[in-house]
Amino acid sequence: MTTIYLIRHAEAEGNLYRRIHGWYDALVTENGLRQIQALAHRFHGERIDAAYSSDLYRTQATAQAVTAPRGLPLRLHSGLREVNMGAWEDRTWGDVRRWDGERLLQFNRSDPTWQAPSGESLGQVGRRCAAALEEIARSHPDQTVAVFSHGTAIRQALAHIRRVEPKDWPGLPHSDNTAVTCLAWDGAAFHVIYQGDNSHLDESLSTLARQSWWRKGPNKGEDVNFWFRPLDPEGDRDWYLSLRQEIWTSAWGEELPFDGEALWASAAARPEDCFLAMTGEQPAGVVQCSPTRYQAEGAAFLSFAAMAPDLRGKGLGAQLLGQAVSHSRRLGLTALRVRCSSRSREALAFFAKHGFSTQGEDQLGQQSVLLLQRSITQPPLPQIT
Repeated sequence: MTTIYLIRHAEAEGNLYRRIHGWYDALVTENGLRQIQALAHRFHGERIDAAYSSDLYRTQATAQAVTAPRGLPLRLHSGLREVNMGAWEDRTWGDVRRWDGERLLQFNRSDPTWQAPSGESLGQVGRRCAAALEEIARSHPDQTVAVFSHGTAIRQALAHIRRVEPKDWPGLPHSDNTAVTCLAWDGAAFHVIYQGDNSHLDESLSTLARQSWWRKGPNKGEDVNFWFRPLDPEGDRDWYLSLRQEIWTSAWGEELPFDGEALWASAAARPEDCFLAMTGEQPAGVVQCSPTRYQAEGAAFLSFAAMAPDLRGKGLGAQLLGQAVSHSRRLGLTALRVRCSSRSREALAFFAKHGFSTQGEDQLGQQSVLLLQRSITQPPLPQIT
């Protein structure tokens, strides 16, 4: 009998930023790194003979939980990839809801007729991933193998293995990041021993604990997912300046004069680098980048990011950061920099939580400000002990 531990990857950027990442090669978040460490503790002392993952970074990073402590080689298998989301890749869920809402409803209902535009269907990814699992199991008779894959791929592979009728796909459970499913292969078929176990994560580490889209019954809620549009130099001036002045005053008081005209002129001159986060037709926040200030050093400058007052404290700021990261990557930049007042404790805590570290100081008028930076390219795989 062969035992397969089928494990979903740790929390990645798409999970946090609420962006659609199928074959998009996203990074693991800071919380995802903590989940990987918890997964390593779970498997401490367990016999693992071999390890496989999809060829995407987020699964390879998660696999270090079992490979690094044991010195095991990691074998890559493209059949374990997530569903190919085609033209939806790296768009926000809010954007797809706005522009392709009917098809998104199909996806959310696990409709067997759904297919990503220029991508895969649920049935296709299920058959692909199940075939990869069978291939792996046949290659390791009477051994224990850790296999790292993705949420929808695992969900649909299990539907295929269990011969769940397509009409019953909507009732299939969703798994948390790093959740473990145990399969036994008897040489002819898989048997599910347990499914989607995340008992190694406390609530502070669980990704699903912070979200409500997956819940059923009275606990089901609608997560706020932004769509983004470029700044409108004709119609957004008053809203932009009102928010910018409020943030400026809270950071600097009367120490630095607020030059709204200069700030607006800078934003309006490059509207393609300044985005309004939207809920429906209402502005919810701003994220503004400058790709030129630190371009020689490969970094984009996040010159302004703020949420509308009524949406603060709801855990939505990561979506603004996600837009800045996505935009900067498309421009070929490798890092994101931001200036922050040392007195802005909430802002400093936010940036530290999301992987920024202090690089030094900069000047804003006569005031010294902290210069923070984080990489937006793939780091070396984490070393787990």
